[in-house]
Amino acid sequence: MLSPNSFLAPGPAMFGTESSLSMFLNTLTPKFYVALTGTSSLISGLILIFEWWYFRKYGTSFIEQVSVSHLRPLLGGVDNSSPTNSNSSNGDADSNRQSVSECKVWRNPLNLFRGAEYNRYTWVTGREPLTYYDMNLSAQDHQTFFTCDSDHLRPADAIMQKAWRERNPQARISAAHEALELEDCATAYILLAEEEATTIVEAEKLFKQAVKAGEGCYRRSQHLQHHGAQYEAQHRRDTNVLVYIKRRLAMCSRKLGRTREAVKMMRDLMKEFPLLSMFNIHENLLESLLELQNYADVQAVLAKYDDISLPKSATICYTAALLKARAVSDKFSPEAASRRGLSTAEMNAVEAIHRAVEFNPHVPKYLLEMKSLILPPEHILKRGDSEAIAYAFFHLQHWKRVEGALNLLHCTWEGTFRMIPYPLEKGHLFYPYPICTETADRELLPTVFHEVSVYPKKELPFFILFTAGLCSFTAMLALLTHQFPELMGVFAKAFLSTLFAPLNFIMEKVESILPSSLWHQLTRI
Repeated sequence: MLSPNSFLAPGPAMFGTESSLSMFLNTLTPKFYVALTGTSSLISGLILIFEWWYFRKYGTSFIEQVSVSHLRPLLGGVDNSSPTNSNSSNGDADSNRQSVSECKVWRNPLNLFRGAEYNRYTWVTGREPLTYYDMNLSAQDHQTFFTCDSDHLRPADAIMQKAWRERNPQARISAAHEALELEDCATAYILLAEEEATTIVEAEKLFKQAVKAGEGCYRRSQHLQHHGAQYEAQHRRDTNVLVYIKRRLAMCSRKLGRTREAVKMMRDLMKEFPLLSMFNIHENLLESLLELQNYADVQAVLAKYDDISLPKSATICYTAALLKARAVSDKFSPEAASRRGLSTAEMNAVEAIHRAVEFNPHVPKYLLEMKSLILPPEHILKRGDSEAIAYAFFHLQHWKRVEGALNLLHCTWEGTFRMIPYPLEKGHLFYPYPICTETADRELLPTVFHEVSVYPKKELPFFILFTAGLCSFTAMLALLTHQFPELMGVFAKAFLSTLFAPLNFIMEKVESILPSSLWHQLTRI
């Protein structure tokens, strides 16, 4: 017989929760804790590696992207209350995107000679300064500028048409010699001057021979250009060849120290062919004039080419900033400026620097020698790291020559970013900074020994930091548990007991409130 009081006695569930928990904890061995912490460390480490790879490739956190794309709509995070506003904002964004030209790769107007400069660097260091993508673009340029549909009519030009498509440098050089055996071929001299000549002096001799051949072809095609589309294309090709040869001859003079002669050649070339702006000869002229410290003529060239309707470049923007900085940099002091404020001339100089930095934010670190320079590529991306390298490589000496100019740049360039807190969305004086520059620069620059500059600087996502901390913490726990199993077992039991203490307290309160018979029936269910 059961006594009436037996129904009032607490059942197993009423006092077994705490005892079962303690029994469970007592049955856990140190090996369990080692396996648990080791597995947690391994899983969090794999997540960290995947997150880091995904961030390096796509610039965002995978977990964050999944959360935003899939979890937020499920949790009701999408706001559909204002479709009109969203549509209008999307329309503005689309129109803004259309107004910004796509990331276009341009021929570097001051590109080095492949045989006399790039190859010599390879011989000394064993490194390849040019990427395959960059050289492939050069091959396409050569085919565009130096060939035409009528090349089959002249045997030497037919050989050179195949030579420009050849990937092997020795095969190209052999083809150029073969073409010269047939006749004086201007494009054959160009190839030998660019790729076979090992010094600038040798390259200059070959270009002088190319001028004679090029001028003869140009005069003949000039008389026949109106006789049909074929002759017009041939004249256009001969014009491109002649302009290219004369520009490279001027660059040879500049490199050999005959700067005044180089300036005269560039001015004559710009007068003779004023419509061929694709070669950007004015940038060569600006660099040569800065070498002569002829700042009045530099200002005159800028007045013509630093126009709102013309495309900008780092050379245009930073040369304009250098001229305005030159007027105040020798007496500029940041302490004095903070006390009395900036004068009108100083304000103009600072605004010019801010304008230049907004156009290409990668340049200051190279000018201030906060980042090491490499040889510039044959092609550049405007507003990208490749353009910054090409500008600083040739113009760093001109900034150093102006007293205080680099000090003024150092004190003011970072202030640009306060005006453009969201450069990818909205610019101040220019269009928003293009997103595609990093991808294109990685193709143009040798990333094996050069770290591509990225703007705006990407911050590490929270989940990468979180998984890194979690991986480190669990790995440390696994190591401690393996080394001190008994002690860590005591700590684990104490931690779990503390963790489940609120649950035990709640269970006790529930047991005291509910009738014992009801609680007993619920536990049986």
